[in-house]
Amino acid sequence: MCDDIPVMTLDGPAGAGKGTISRAIAMNLGWHYLDSGAIYRSLAVAVQDAGVPLDDIDGIVDIAMKMDLSFGSGGTPAVILNGCMITDRITTEICGNITSKIAAFGPVRQALLQKQREFRRLPGLVADGRDMGTVVFTDAQFKVFLTASAEERARRRYKQLKEKGIDVSLTHLAKEIEERDRRDTERSVAPLKMADDAVLVDSSDMSIDAVIARCLALLNT
Repeated sequence: MCDDIPVMTLDGPAGAGKGTISRAIAMNLGWHYLDSGAIYRSLAVAVQDAGVPLDDIDGIVDIAMKMDLSFGSGGTPAVILNGCMITDRITTEICGNITSKIAAFGPVRQALLQKQREFRRLPGLVADGRDMGTVVFTDAQFKVFLTASAEERARRRYKQLKEKGIDVSLTHLAKEIEERDRRDTERSVAPLKMADDAVLVDSSDMSIDAVIARCLALLNT
């Protein structure tokens, strides 16, 4: 790893606000940004389009190795897979569930590991995901474990979907989040957990600006 290039990792469960916070920090610092979830979600879209069964690990790895993925710039970066814009597709609940399932496979995670590490470039990188600080960038100088209660995360997701005109049940969302948390924390490969040297930030009762300020303060400690 290029350990002379600074990295801040933000790990945590689904709906904790990692993407929003990470993008804001990256823009504030002028650093690069890695949305590892978007990489895995893009793979989920590619797998879905190819019609590959979710238990065909070799087939999924093959797609992971061959997919051409790029990100645009801006507050919500465009995601382009094999020349096609898939920004909206990777935000669906179906995509999220497929992602959680294929991300549990060790060979799949290994195939995407190098793709993620290639984002580490000067002047620095802000990376969010599930195992950024525990697996991908173990030598990161700044690590945050961002979380929130399952109820609060479900409420946030419900609000987002409603604002997009998508009819959804809050109870159903809460159940899906709890199931995803269980899969992420109990998987045998790179489970979701807080790195020993990470700082815990619970955003349940914090504003976005307060969370950003808390994370940026780590750079001065």
